Amino acid sequence: MKHIYAMLTLGIFMLFCACDPIEKRENMGGEISSSELDVTATPIIVNGKNSNRIVLDNHSPVLSLWDYGIGTSVRTTDTILMVSVGTQDITFTGINPNGSRIEKVLPVDIEELSFPVPPEWAYLVGDGTKVWVWDETAPAVWGNGQYLDSTAPAWWTLLIKDIDGQAKGEGEGASMEFTLQGAKMTKYKSDGTSVVGAFSLNMESQIKKADGTVWAKGKLTTRGLGVLCGISPNEAGKEISEYDILILDNKKMILSYPEPGAEQGGTGWFWVFRAK
Repeated sequence: MKHIYAMLTLGIFMLFCACDPIEKRENMGGEISSSELDVTATPIIVNGKNSNRIVLDNHSPVLSLWDYGIGTSVRTTDTILMVSVGTQDITFTGINPNGSRIEKVLPVDIEELSFPVPPEWAYLVGDGTKVWVWDETAPAVWGNGQYLDSTAPAWWTLLIKDIDGQAKGEGEGASMEFTLQGAKMTKYKSDGTSVVGAFSLNMESQIKKADGTVWAKGKLTTRGLGVLCGISPNEAGKEISEYDILILDNKKMILSYPEPGAEQGGTGWFWVFRAK
């Protein structure tokens, strides 16, 4: 009888010990409020002025998502490049251990473009807003060709009049507007409707051929929409959000997208636009 009592007592003790760590883990699943966030966005000072490089710091027990208008970052600490002067908002979204989200807006005042801004930003948005349309002077405006070899549609090629058959309302009379403020992108369809999203440029994301020559000089990323006829037909018409930039200057923009797994000579898709 004493043996049974001892075993019963030991079992209760072990059950109590086993439950204790679970209770501690549950306590870790709390949350903080937006007013408790300890986050900063601080311009680097150059010659006594706020420069266009901003240091982001999150000292709170939450995961990070920084939205600075022309891009995003999920790092706890990061340094970003802004491309225009003036007061701009950086939005921090924190994700608590229990999954809840909190937000804080951090205004930053940029006095000077102390660090070089890639010229492609000005090419794309002009003085603040710029409209792009299909380039009717090109032999073809959309189609496929050889990834890493072609620089425009080369195999299956379409003219502007053919685009509506692939993406209704996105051929003749359609346009795209890129706005620097908030990195806003608007796609205007020929039926009078429009779609609004965002974009970012990464001119450090180059693609080189095997011989080291640059084939794509940067990347255009869209959010919430694609470019005109921004689809991949062989992927069930999937909307594309990342485009390699082959050409981007004041007058012309040629973009490309490789089908999954494409190597040099594989299938790539190409878009040919001009500034309006």
